[in-house]
Amino acid sequence: MQTLTSITDLTQRVLAALHDVSARDRVVVGLIGEPGSGKSTVAQAIAEELGARGAVTTVVPMDGFHLANVELARLGLAARKGAPDTFDALGYAALLHRLRTSIDETVYAPAFERSIDEAVAGSIPVPPEASVVVTEGNYLLVADGPWARVAPLLDLSCAMHVDQGSRSDWLRARHVRFGRSEDEAAAWVAAVDEPNAALVRSTMPRADVTLRLG
Repeated sequence: MQTLTSITDLTQRVLAALHDVSARDRVVVGLIGEPGSGKSTVAQAIAEELGARGAVTTVVPMDGFHLANVELARLGLAARKGAPDTFDALGYAALLHRLRTSIDETVYAPAFERSIDEAVAGSIPVPPEASVVVTEGNYLLVADGPWARVAPLLDLSCAMHVDQGSRSDWLRARHVRFGRSEDEAAAWVAAVDEPNAALVRSTMPRADVTLRLG
């Protein structure tokens, strides 16, 4: 597996993948990382650099497929929100398939709004001129259950590796920023986020490339 060390390196790999598609005019890039690894920030940076090079790019996060809080409560999963079974994985795979095939129409994707802790449908327009879709999330390379449908829909997958101490610190700070106490944040990270992170790490060897940023 090739290791990349900058956004520019990854951008060049995406442009190479775009050059290789002959029957389609769009590539789907998957950015995989643990909770708190900075996936959304890196995805936006990639989109901006690709845009500067002439490739219209839209970021579509996996988090838009969180199940609604009322449904999580009904299923008894509210205390595990963020685990693989608290997402509509089949819906996410269906969207990726549509993004690969419906390139002559605008496709709308959901986004996750942390301020209300809910997904919002129809938030992200992917226009026909978008030649690259960057999708980011935890479970894109999980090989069993409904998540197994996702990886075959990616033209390029990239696993993010970050410093674990910094990731945990940032993750706790994010929980506090959105309303949890320090103790609640630490407990949630230990009980929910870290088991999910361990699962994500186990899938990373399946990625096409690795991204290690300083």
